[in-house]
Amino acid sequence: MSSESLHVPREKLSTEARMLHYAITSLMEELEAIDWYRQRADDTEDEALRQLLLHNMREEMEHASMLLEWIRRRDADFERFLKTYLFTEGSILQEEKAATAEGVGKSGSETSRGGPHPGFTIGSLRDA
Repeated sequence: MSSESLHVPREKLSTEARMLHYAITSLMEELEAIDWYRQRADDTEDEALRQLLLHNMREEMEHASMLLEWIRRRDADFERFLKTYLFTEGSILQEEKAATAEGVGKSGSETSRGGPHPGFTIGSLRDA
């Protein structure tokens, strides 16, 4: 149950924080299921079972995608980073370098919703 992984008492969380927790936890579970189905499909010798497992894996991908979109619609930081990195061509690290130079994720940057938002970054993905 996702509520078991709360790090603070439930009553101290805003409704928004709880709903995002539920969505993020559910997304993690969907991604784990995708991984399990893919591994099992790779490991089976039975072609019919392999096809069934791959079908199930794709269903989980659909669920994960729907959750990711729900999160994007409700969290401006997630939305900003997804718009920066998803569906790009070429090096993801070059995208990160360009985004950092443009101030994506830095304090005072503009969100896609048009207002100032403090944002944050966990640092570069480039090798030191």
